[in-house]
Amino acid sequence: MNHNPKGAAAIAAAVILTVTGVTAHAAEVRVLSTQATEEAYRELVPEFEKATGHKVATTFTGTLDANKRLAAGEGYDLLIMSASSIDEHIKGGKVAPGSRVDLAKSGVGVGVKSGAPKPDISTTDALKKAILAARSIGYSTGPSGVYVVGLFQRMGIADDIKGKLKQTPTGVFVGSIIASGEAEIGFQQVSELSHFAGVDYVGPLPADVQQFTMFSSGIIGAKEADGAKALVKFITAPAAAAAFKKRGMEPG
Repeated sequence: MNHNPKGAAAIAAAVILTVTGVTAHAAEVRVLSTQATEEAYRELVPEFEKATGHKVATTFTGTLDANKRLAAGEGYDLLIMSASSIDEHIKGGKVAPGSRVDLAKSGVGVGVKSGAPKPDISTTDALKKAILAARSIGYSTGPSGVYVVGLFQRMGIADDIKGKLKQTPTGVFVGSIIASGEAEIGFQQVSELSHFAGVDYVGPLPADVQQFTMFSSGIIGAKEADGAKALVKFITAPAAAAAFKKRGMEPG
């Protein structure tokens, strides 16, 4: 949470200047979000509520579970997921056309259990050696997991490490199985892994094999569309950028 009065005032001022078309009544905006933007979002939402009088009810979950919830017809006003997922839901009619707004992007990071030796991942060759040497390797069901599985294949080591891979269920942070010792090394979005309790963050993937994922928002329903749009304008205002940057994300 942001307890800095000056920071809170700056963000509140930004929303007054940038949020237009806010509904006259106090809305409850229902949000379905994956977890890469969660920490920054949790810092910003209380200030949005204070500045606008709106309330925000958010469900955080993994990509697969979010897709299941949408398919089941659960009601939300705003969706936050990877940009590619937002685009898919626009095509599928779940998200309003033209409503996608890019929030921030994150690369893939590497972590080990707190106190464990940090492997050298400074080059792709060093990363490959570290992966082969690890007794167990954690990854997610989200965009970072999809990417690293493909990366292992491109590195030519997929068959060698197949028995060591441990995928977390949707909505479960890779950091949890690193911290418990179930995974000796793990991969997930920098924003999800770099500050996880019980994990020592090693660093991002080497630049030549790094993958950045943009996380975006899209309007789902018309009930509280104005409140949802106001929330998006707030969390993409210049004053909100610091909340994303300190989690290793680059504002969109």
